[in-house]
Amino acid sequence: MLRAFGIACLTAWPAMACETALVLAIDVSGSIDSGDYRLQVEGLSEALSDPEVIEALVRGQVAVAVVQWSGSTQQALSLSWQRMLSAEAVALFATRAGSMPRAFKGSDTAVGEGLRFAAAQFDAVPDCRRRVIDISGDGQENAGFTDARARSEAVAAGIAINAIAIEEPGPGIPITSYYRRWVITHGGFVMTARGLQDYAETLRLKLLRELADPIG
Repeated sequence: MLRAFGIACLTAWPAMACETALVLAIDVSGSIDSGDYRLQVEGLSEALSDPEVIEALVRGQVAVAVVQWSGSTQQALSLSWQRMLSAEAVALFATRAGSMPRAFKGSDTAVGEGLRFAAAQFDAVPDCRRRVIDISGDGQENAGFTDARARSEAVAAGIAINAIAIEEPGPGIPITSYYRRWVITHGGFVMTARGLQDYAETLRLKLLRELADPIG
């Protein structure tokens, strides 16, 4: 079925300008243990493998990159830009995401620096009409303290920021509220994953909303 869909995609969508450039920025700070990391990258791979997501990515000829972020000065472009021109291209990217090595371990949560690093990656895809950062994490900023400033810089550059808040059971500051107040841009949105077991489905729904929404 997927192979047939991929062949159809190769012929169904003519060459066109990139509709959306999307950076998936994932949290690998100290609060994410090795098991959590595996759930996160496997969830990323699973969401990208969803037939509806594949269709949306190919239809918009979306460019996708993956950034890992942690403490101050700890940001990495883990998967460079891939233009999603066919189902096969999406499948390859999803496979690479699922086996992606962890970039950093056991550090702080510098949300603003992660956003700035993600925003800098758009220079490589100047032909894409929309630019969206899709950040996910389970903690509020505790290093760098540039989240609000990074958001303002993104707005000035025409970049939209959406978020997945990973809410773990137990007491603590609601991450959903933090992202809504300090991170997402005007017109952006936060979706809540109830633990990393819920991450794949939350990301799937989030990608479909992002790719269908002309505002981001």
